Amino acid sequence: MIELLIKVVIAYLLGSINGALVLGRFYLKGVDIREEGSGNAGGTNAFRSRGPMFAAGVVAIDVLKGFIAAGFLPGLFRPDAGIGGMDPATVAAFCGLAVIIGHCYPVFFGFRGGKGVATLIGVLAAISPAVLLVMLAVGILTLLLSGYVSLASIVGTAATVPASLLFLPISGGWAVFWFSVFATALIVLTHRDNMQRMRDGTEGRFESVWLMRR
Repeated sequence: MIELLIKVVIAYLLGSINGALVLGRFYLKGVDIREEGSGNAGGTNAFRSRGPMFAAGVVAIDVLKGFIAAGFLPGLFRPDAGIGGMDPATVAAFCGLAVIIGHCYPVFFGFRGGKGVATLIGVLAAISPAVLLVMLAVGILTLLLSGYVSLASIVGTAATVPASLLFLPISGGWAVFWFSVFATALIVLTHRDNMQRMRDGTEGRFESVWLMRR
């Protein structure tokens, strides 16, 4: 269990390397993206505040760290990735959840990070590509119909729960299911301000992709 704890801590620290904040500090020479736009250190705010090139770099870093944490970290020191009787998928799920928590609450940046969706994509790419495809399909459809990135993130993430059950035999078993449950709860938590703004009618939309716009 000590080995599992070490890997979970490493995953959390990896998650704490926030793409928007790191690029803002070094590429933009000291810019804190949390002081611009919506105040969130994620890809959507990076796009709205600093444009597509900066946002692409942010998303690439955040996806990559999720993929590394779930795809490579579990096998560190142990080729079969199993620990104390745990199957590799369970170890990967623990590391995946830890890297998302690190992204949302980074120890290096005062526990104020992003909302976890890009990092979740990286984790699912490593542990369950089939579930990831469902998440992306549902999320993109929701974005096109609503124009809300936040709603697309929530609904797409929530879709991973039934998808993990549907693909249970080929997607890491119950470990991926429980990972999806906890990841969904975390994504909903980090989007609570967005949900309030949607209720108030003040949440911004991506008009260029919103099919239902007047």
